[in-house]
Amino acid sequence: MNASDIAKLAGVSRSTVSRVVNNYANVPPETRDKVMRVIEAYNYVPNMSAQVMAGKKTKTLGLFIISHGPVAGDFVSNMLITSVIEQASHQGYYVLTYIVGDPSTDQAAVKKVNDMFYQGRVDGGLFIGAAYGEPFIESLIAEGYQAAIIDQDLNGNHAEDKRIVAEYDNHKGMRLAIDCLAELGHRKIGVIKGDMSRLSGVTKFEGFQAAMQLHGLPVVQDWVLPADFSEQGGKDAIIRLLEQQVPLPTAIIAANDSVAFGAITALQGAGLKVPEDVSVIGFDNHVLSAYHNPPLTTVAVDFEGLMKTVTASLIRHIESNELGSERIVIDYALIERQSCRDLKQP
Repeated sequence: MNASDIAKLAGVSRSTVSRVVNNYANVPPETRDKVMRVIEAYNYVPNMSAQVMAGKKTKTLGLFIISHGPVAGDFVSNMLITSVIEQASHQGYYVLTYIVGDPSTDQAAVKKVNDMFYQGRVDGGLFIGAAYGEPFIESLIAEGYQAAIIDQDLNGNHAEDKRIVAEYDNHKGMRLAIDCLAELGHRKIGVIKGDMSRLSGVTKFEGFQAAMQLHGLPVVQDWVLPADFSEQGGKDAIIRLLEQQVPLPTAIIAANDSVAFGAITALQGAGLKVPEDVSVIGFDNHVLSAYHNPPLTTVAVDFEGLMKTVTASLIRHIESNELGSERIVIDYALIERQSCRDLKQP
């Protein structure tokens, strides 16, 4: 028995069942009574406490990591998770964490996430790693559930949504990277793109194109390298570039620091030196960037501050039950280390 079954038996929509379960005020009393009679008759959602059925908060956030690979060894993911838990604990909230693989194929995991909302086990959800406009998240928001999504934009009018988005200012980030390289005398600049199903993948490449145009520099297609956001993706991108036997750029901007690590490994494996032969800039300021060989110049973001801000905003929206979307924009700052060569110096 699920929400769809209850909806059919009561002769209402699934979203109406969700609103009744979550005690929303905009449900007519007769509709609420009809749905509740079916819920009680069929013992729907046996795990839901009487407190939740009464419309009270569980003081629990859902933290959902969407990842196609292991999460345990990824520093950034672990920092994001820890930051959410710290902020939630500080505000008296629990955090229920769940990892989803590819939502398009892992339907069992998607159902488990949906059930956490439908059963009232979480008051709201925070999503990390979602594809842009991920359908199952959009469906939850459309049904009236509160969600915060990292690396998304508002994409139009969501005035009635319970939607918080955290959007990276990737145009500024790419401009900082290319400003740095241009100041060092670089004009032949390539890019390793991120996952283009994610908003950051798209906006980082758009920012790269815009910043190159601003400096009057050509975007050479041989140096536009497809990848994802993984170290292996960066390594594979450079291997493919070297196999083409085309002239190399003097500098490469990677979609994030993990991609940069992979790119440097591949360059060094081919007998090339960084930065003497090719300069490399990353994004994010990974904890290992300062200790890499060479120490990596990167465009840094305060992930800890970001996650605490988003978590606090999500809790505020939950407790006030306020409608309306909120956009949080994340800023970048350049950290210069030793992975970029000054071409103006002999």
